[in-house]
Amino acid sequence: MITPWVLEMKAVSHQEPERLVRTLTGAILGLGGWVLSRGCSDTGKITMLFEFERHACLDIYSMLVATGVELGANEHLRLTDLYRCTQDCIHAYGNEIASIELEIVTSCQPVGPIPAVPVV
Repeated sequence: MITPWVLEMKAVSHQEPERLVRTLTGAILGLGGWVLSRGCSDTGKITMLFEFERHACLDIYSMLVATGVELGANEHLRLTDLYRCTQDCIHAYGNEIASIELEIVTSCQPVGPIPAVPVV
C-alpha cells in the first residue's frame, strides 16, 4: 500500500489575513479541492487544512504562488516531489488524495480601532 501524501507546510505572506483566507478557500474549491478547516488568529497567523486529487497538484502549487504565499525551500521541494511522483504514474495515482496542512504567518497585522485623540 502506498502512503498517502500528507504535507505540513509553513509559509509567509504580506497579504491581509482574512482576505487571504477567502482567496485561498475560493481558489482551492475552484480547483476541485476540499477545505477541511481554516482559521485566522488575532496575530494574523492563518491555518488551513485542505485536500485535493493528486492530478491537480501543479494547479494547487501554482495557485499558492499566485496568491502571494511565499513558500520555503523545503515546501517547494515537497510540492515538486509530489508533482514528479504523480506525473510518473498519473494513471495509477492521479485520483489519490493529497492533503496539505498549511500555516501562514502574515506580516500584515489586523487593524484595530483607532484610539481617540484628546482635543486641546
